[in-house]
Amino acid sequence: MASESLSAQSLHQTVLYHETITSLRPSSPGKYVDATLGAGGHAIGILKTSSPEGVLLGLDLDAGAIKFARKRLKKYKHRAILQKASFADMTGQVKRIGWHSFNGIIFDLGMSSMQVDTAVRGFSFLKNGPLDMRFDQTQEVKAADLINKIKEDELARIIHEYGEEPKARKIAKSICCARPLHSTLELTELIKDVYRGHRGHNNPATRTFQAIRIAVNEELLSLQSGIEQAINLLEKGGRIAVISFHSLEDRIVKQMFLKESKDCLCPPEQLLCTCKHKAQLKILTKHPIIPFKEEITQNPRARSAKLRVAEKIV
Repeated sequence: MASESLSAQSLHQTVLYHETITSLRPSSPGKYVDATLGAGGHAIGILKTSSPEGVLLGLDLDAGAIKFARKRLKKYKHRAILQKASFADMTGQVKRIGWHSFNGIIFDLGMSSMQVDTAVRGFSFLKNGPLDMRFDQTQEVKAADLINKIKEDELARIIHEYGEEPKARKIAKSICCARPLHSTLELTELIKDVYRGHRGHNNPATRTFQAIRIAVNEELLSLQSGIEQAINLLEKGGRIAVISFHSLEDRIVKQMFLKESKDCLCPPEQLLCTCKHKAQLKILTKHPIIPFKEEITQNPRARSAKLRVAEKIV
């Protein structure tokens, strides 16, 4: 397993690398956060560009990612501070190392190649493995717990809301009738049976696997909390960059950026402002930045990536 994991990590390609580093504008002696460290691709760019005195805090729930990134970032010594933690606990992690604020932050919300390609992690619908899907391997709840234990209506809701799956009810019913399921390929074949005769561009299991993964890791709640904390911790002139890979994530990022770029949130028909909300951000990407065709050709997983960037103005 170790060799498979290491091979996947070494092959990981950082999405929208140049666009992200250019947007963040790292400089010395700034303080920066990589909220989703992964294999450390963006972290390397930030540390290089902020040389000689820029410092980076890297966070990741995956102990394997932290271990691998620590090796890649070894030459940066004290300039790279890595913590196994969720970005939902960003404020606590920042305070833990004695920071009160920082100058820039990157969220790369995509899964790493290590996670997708390592069968025992259970993220892939193409490889046979246990129904796991946990970013944090110490977490108790696994995909198998949701798939095999929750009620059919709740399972259908998760698949519909988090996967935007049109056949959510049929898939949930098939899962419940086939319980217990033990492996990723069992689940994949069950979903394919629901879609039998209907060919699409993507594997029919894509949306259901996405939905279960989001639910297991409570990704959308963590994202909202993490972005709120990041905005509050940013210095004036600091930048936040977020790379999302599906519409639910991108919608949250877009709406939060829009909210924090407005001075008033009162209903349009209300003549006097009572909310007292003040804009904190200036949106720098009217439309999200997407990969060029060349990048998608080299790394097909980049095809759905969207980068949004904003700057703190207060």
